[in-house]
Amino acid sequence: MICQFGLPEISFLRRFCALSAHKAKFAAKFATKFAATFAAALVIAVVSVPQARADEPVTLVALGDSLTAGYNLPASDAFPARLEAALRERGHDVTIVNAGVSGDTASGGRDRVDWSVEDGTDGVIVALGANDMLRGLDPARTRAALEDTITRLQERDIAVLLAGMMAGRNMGPDYAEQFDAIYPELAEQHGVMLYPFFLEGVAGEASLNLDDGIHPNPDGIAVMVEQMLPVVEEFIAEIRAARS
Repeated sequence: MICQFGLPEISFLRRFCALSAHKAKFAAKFATKFAATFAAALVIAVVSVPQARADEPVTLVALGDSLTAGYNLPASDAFPARLEAALRERGHDVTIVNAGVSGDTASGGRDRVDWSVEDGTDGVIVALGANDMLRGLDPARTRAALEDTITRLQERDIAVLLAGMMAGRNMGPDYAEQFDAIYPELAEQHGVMLYPFFLEGVAGEASLNLDDGIHPNPDGIAVMVEQMLPVVEEFIAEIRAARS
């Protein structure tokens, strides 16, 4: 049977088709706009996540001996505390953990690095070796311990800033040559940042040291922080850049 459509039916079909076409056009326009909005939101999210990560607080650990621990000083005057305060004054959201142990050698620092540096640490300032030098230990032993420390930290994806030490000239030229070369050579070999001499501007200055002539007093710590601050700021910038 063939259906017959009269004029009213034809008129209705025309209006229905026109309405359907309008709805289809609206749906296509909405879908296109939604897709564009969703894509833009996705791009913003992808860009924002690394940026948010880069802006998160930075946690550093100062791994060292009595020079780091703050021998005979209030905790607030120890190098890590003073450095943290100086960085915060300059707008850096940073925490520095004092992992200095008086009397520690490079080997001692290496032996405790796994538990002294907690997971979640972003970077470590390695300031070891002064006691090795004062005790006249074989520079090869100091080098090996520092290298092990750097390697362990890098295996955990923790950035390293190596703070160098220099041998006293009374140790003799051969010893001084071997010892002084440890830090720049390790820094180059392992691709870590180097601060050449931890006691820069303080060593040998009576007014900046305690009565023992070895350990910095509060004024000496202030000089150490001032001297090292630009390098630590660069270190923090590298840590943040690596996050993004």
